[in-house]
Amino acid sequence: MHTADTSRVSDWVNRFVRRPGETTISLEAVALLVGAGFFIVAFPISFVVFWGRTLDITGPGSIGTYAAIGGAVVAILAVALARIGVRSRGERLLVRSDGLALPDVRVRWYESAAIALAYAVTALLGWEGIAVLLSDSFTGAPVFAFPGAILVAVAFALTAYICYLSAATLTPMSLSLVLAVFLVVGAFASMLTATDPLWWQDNLSALGMSTNSSAWIFNGTLIVAGIIVTTIGRYATAQLPVETPEQQRGRRFVRIAMALIGVFLACVGIFPVDEFFLLHNTVATGMAVAFAAVVIALPWLLPTIARVFVVLGYVYVAVIALLGVFFATGYYNLTAVELIAAVLIFSWIIVFLRTASVGMPVADDIAASQAVTA
Repeated sequence: MHTADTSRVSDWVNRFVRRPGETTISLEAVALLVGAGFFIVAFPISFVVFWGRTLDITGPGSIGTYAAIGGAVVAILAVALARIGVRSRGERLLVRSDGLALPDVRVRWYESAAIALAYAVTALLGWEGIAVLLSDSFTGAPVFAFPGAILVAVAFALTAYICYLSAATLTPMSLSLVLAVFLVVGAFASMLTATDPLWWQDNLSALGMSTNSSAWIFNGTLIVAGIIVTTIGRYATAQLPVETPEQQRGRRFVRIAMALIGVFLACVGIFPVDEFFLLHNTVATGMAVAFAAVVIALPWLLPTIARVFVVLGYVYVAVIALLGVFFATGYYNLTAVELIAAVLIFSWIIVFLRTASVGMPVADDIAASQAVTA
């Protein structure tokens, strides 16, 4: 009986751990195991670190800072585990089991690094934000070692579970949602921690000036977001339906334009406006020009694209042009124009990824077609 039980446990481990993601149940099970593993490791370590101390909710050495920094590390580890599992699963099944993979092309290392960093920064700023809210809600409340260790372990387990499950099932559409959350969290974090509370009177790029102590948050957000935009642009356009060489060239042009938007966005963060004024403004303008060019030319580049989406793009471009007129006449300041334009551009990108991904085949369809061919 003991041998039979051991055999069943071994079969369970082989099915759910060594072959994650072959079914929804097994992937969910592995994500739960990963989260449980981080809880088991985090609790004793946190308890030893907190032993004999009364912790604040926020501030240096607080439980909030500990959870935020540790959550970022956990997010990176969980995403790395998920992507390694996706890669090995794809090699074993000999099909494109990864929603981001292209035929005979793997996700590049720097793309994986940017994805992991986006999860890490979101976890870091997210847990820090939750700690601030709790601190304001429980003013002056102390946190003792045992409950503090439990809370931190739960935070790490939840971070690991969400990040592993999300990273193991990435598609261009889901990655675009990660991008949106990452941009919102990073933008608000840089605004709330800006050295100059009246930064908005200048422009959005003032958040990235060297005189701002939190400039690294703003610039880092733009750099990572630029890499992610390039990544999802490359994979989202790969499976757009094309029927003629002209349409194939059009798809290539759209992919290049999306890549340029991502590169220019990253360069906006790499070159702060107070140190590289001309270069900063050049790449920022280039991003807007690349966006307008791909929107205007989209009906000719991709004739199969939905007409409603084309009209939406034209409306966005017209609104951005109108904002430029408002700024030139002094009706709007530059910060308002940049914020609204950024929201329009990134919302268009997200909708485009959704529109493009509708026609993309999934792994099961590929496997089925290969089976029929064989």
